[in-house]
Amino acid sequence: MLMGPIVKLLASFLLSYPLAGVLKRIPDAKPYQKNLFTITVSLFYLVGLFDLWTGIRTIFISSVGAYMIAYYIEGPLMPWIGFIFVMGHMSVNHLYRQFINAPDKVDITGAQMVLVMKLTAFCWNVHDGRLPQNDISDFQKERALPKLPGLLEFAGYVLFFPSLFAGPSFDYVEYRRYIETTMFEVPAGTDPSKYPPTRKKRRIPRSGTPAGWKAGAGLFWIFAFLKLSGLYNKELVLGDEYMQYGFLRRVWILEMLGFTTRLKYYGVWALTEGACILSGIGYKGMDPKTGRVHWNRLQNVNPQGVEMAQNSRAYLENWNINTNHWLRNYMYLRVTPKGKRPGFRASLATFVTSAFWHGFYPGYYLTFVLAAFLQTIAKNTRRYIRPFFLTPDGQHPTPYKRYYDILSYLITQLAFCFTTAPFVVLALPDSLLVWARVYFYTIIGVALSMAFFASPAKPWLIKHLNERRNPALQRTASQESMKEPVMGLPHDLGQDFEEVYQEVKDEVEKRRGISGARSSGLSVGQEVKDVLSQRTGNVL
Repeated sequence: MLMGPIVKLLASFLLSYPLAGVLKRIPDAKPYQKNLFTITVSLFYLVGLFDLWTGIRTIFISSVGAYMIAYYIEGPLMPWIGFIFVMGHMSVNHLYRQFINAPDKVDITGAQMVLVMKLTAFCWNVHDGRLPQNDISDFQKERALPKLPGLLEFAGYVLFFPSLFAGPSFDYVEYRRYIETTMFEVPAGTDPSKYPPTRKKRRIPRSGTPAGWKAGAGLFWIFAFLKLSGLYNKELVLGDEYMQYGFLRRVWILEMLGFTTRLKYYGVWALTEGACILSGIGYKGMDPKTGRVHWNRLQNVNPQGVEMAQNSRAYLENWNINTNHWLRNYMYLRVTPKGKRPGFRASLATFVTSAFWHGFYPGYYLTFVLAAFLQTIAKNTRRYIRPFFLTPDGQHPTPYKRYYDILSYLITQLAFCFTTAPFVVLALPDSLLVWARVYFYTIIGVALSMAFFASPAKPWLIKHLNERRNPALQRTASQESMKEPVMGLPHDLGQDFEEVYQEVKDEVEKRRGISGARSSGLSVGQEVKDVLSQRTGNVL
């Protein structure tokens, strides 16, 4: 029943290859023709292939709304107003899709998720363009827009057809540099013999071979998905047949369900990235010494990195890479006042944004919450247990490190196949049923691990690490504390809660003064509870 829309979607991905080849051959001196071409192709996809007239309306409302907000509103609130507008608009469509109970239907929400990343970044780029250069970072300077682009260029950015339905997302400055071909300038001093090969007078290097490899990989992943999805699907883990297998077999099926689901994303993202490479926008510079061209500007997933991950951070860093970049650059770092280190509020804002961006199915939130605990456990394991498998200087592995790596790999993969199962089945009763059928093994493991690191075992580990005079302990702890959330998941829940408590405590001491609190007969802890009660409306 769903094969028709799925075949059309796959056809649009494949059709983007010859059309991307046409786009690249439009004369470099005529960027307006490139914009018109990409707009026309996207409109054909929306209406001609999928009959998504309402999709055109959705894209129009979000895009025009964001552009008008950036044009008419100035000041620090502008990008936040734009963010609330486009996220709110997408949330309405997420809820509609959820209420009609059609999670597999091809609609506009996938394209709108990509659009939200583009438009929120666009508002921030316009805002950065209005700030003094000394007040912004190098990243902001590179992407700042001192003046708004014309409507044709903006529409071309919004409706860039190779990444319309499934991404990847990119900033407006990258699109402008691509359309104007300034992206392809060769570094000064490069040996002419090392220049990337081009055809005729085009500045865009030849990209047929890397695009072809991406297309081949994408088709391979899609073929594997079609083969395995008949064997491993959510109907199997929710049906009676599933319970006829033993526990280990059920866990294996859950692992294969997660792997099969990932294959679909590997295939889609490889196909769309390949079309972007063929168009030229995937260009990421060249090595002036070897002349090697890099085409991974818009890489969205690293399948090997995900499948071979030995900890939760490595698993998530290699998944949905461009969304990670968006969350970091346009949420996590934006809610932090200049000169201050990101803390709990930045982590919370990023977590909520990531969750709402995906939608409102309960399964998403079960996955996000449990994954946050996995992040904390992985951090503690790496900080307090992994150094025992390294030499005292922390530079080389011991003979037992391979066993640590194997065990870490197995635990990571088994934990994530359990954690991500609700992301596949979506509904709350179904998610809990799947978890119950494997006895909540990851939740039990999380509880035991959290209890272990909250017990006297943690000081014991620290003591013995210090006895080994392992400088890696302090270095690792320092590095871990500076790491940022991945996919919006807080890196250390315990540290975040401590920061909340400390912030409230500092506020109590600032507002009332320590001496005043003591003279009132109340402890600072009681004062903190009073403030938290006032903020949350709950009696603590």
